[in-house]
Amino acid sequence: MVRKHPPGHWQEAGEKEETENMNCSITREEALALLRTYNQEPFHIQHALTVEGVMRWYAQELGYGEDAEFWAMTGLLHDIDFERYPEQHCQKAPKLLREGGVSEEMIHAICSHGYGICSDIEPQHEMEKVLFATDELTGLIGAAARMRPSKSVMDMEVSSLKKKFKDKRFAAGCSRDVIRDGAARLGWELEELFERTILAMRACESQIEEEMQKIMAESL
Repeated sequence: MVRKHPPGHWQEAGEKEETENMNCSITREEALALLRTYNQEPFHIQHALTVEGVMRWYAQELGYGEDAEFWAMTGLLHDIDFERYPEQHCQKAPKLLREGGVSEEMIHAICSHGYGICSDIEPQHEMEKVLFATDELTGLIGAAARMRPSKSVMDMEVSSLKKKFKDKRFAAGCSRDVIRDGAARLGWELEELFERTILAMRACESQIEEEMQKIMAESL
C-alpha cells in the first residue's frame, strides 16, 4: 500500500517533503465557468467532472486532505484547451488558465499530465503523478461502465477492467502505455491503480450524474 503523507505535503522522489499547502487560487464556481467557456461537448464536461472527483478522492485517500480543493480543481481544468484546440493540447492551456486567474503552480500541474505526448513538463510531485496515471484510466473505466447492463462503476470489479485493459481494440484511444507508466511513476502495481480508481469513481458517480443533468438542462 502507498504510505499516506501528512496533509499539505508534496513528495518528490529523492527530495525533502514540502509542507506548504497548495495555492488553489480559484473557486470551484469560477473553475467550472472557466471550463465551460472553452468546452461545450457533454462528453468533455463529464470527463472533467470525473477527473475532478477522482482527484478529490485521491487527495483524501493519500493524506493530502488540506489540499483536496487544489487537487480537484486541477482535475476539473486539466483538459481546458482540448475541445477547442486538440492539436495544441497543453500548449494553449497556460494562456487560457492565466486569463482565468489560475496559479502558476496549478498550471504546471495541469500541463504535466500531457508529458511525453503534448508536453515536456514531467510529473514530479505525487499529485501530478496521480493526475497523469488516472486521466487515461478514467476514460477506460468509463467506457467499460457504459458497456455494462448497469451503465455504472458501482458493480465493476478489477477483474472485468483487466480484461478490457488487455483488449487493445476496446477504447483504443485510452493509452495503455500511459496508464502503465503512470502506475510505475507512483510505485504501484496496475491492480492497485485499477482498484483505487474504481473506488474513486464510485464515490463521485451519482454527484456527477446530477450535475450533468443540471448542465444539460441549462443548455436547452
